[in-house]
Amino acid sequence: MSVEENKAISRKGIEEGFNKGNLAVLDQIYASNHVNHDAPPGLPNNLDGLKQFIGMYRAAFPDLHTIVDAQIGEGDKVVTRWTATGTNKGSLFGMPATNKSVTITGITIERIAGGKIAETWNTYDQLGMMQQLGVVPAPGQSK
Repeated sequence: MSVEENKAISRKGIEEGFNKGNLAVLDQIYASNHVNHDAPPGLPNNLDGLKQFIGMYRAAFPDLHTIVDAQIGEGDKVVTRWTATGTNKGSLFGMPATNKSVTITGITIERIAGGKIAETWNTYDQLGMMQQLGVVPAPGQSK
């Protein structure tokens, strides 16, 4: 597959999974033996765990919307810098809803094999998200 085709697969995962909550289409985009190298504690690091992760975030942020800021592709890898926004209307990791809006940035690296996402490495500003939700004080704020 070309680098541009790999980028399109990655964008489809964001659009269908995170933005639309269409978890069924993930079976077409992700390999059945997909490995998420950064799965949160308590979730499996496979495709089922990814679906659970997306479901948790979409329940906590029903208006979740992610945009692709930039993508770089080389060989079988795609790097995506993204920004997600949403309003916290449901619980997340045991924290009650705050009704606050957040803007989260992150970077995802994916390895594509046979036209499907085989591996994922992901990092995003979890601390910044917690500060925006008011559950962790920002520097200079009192507790």
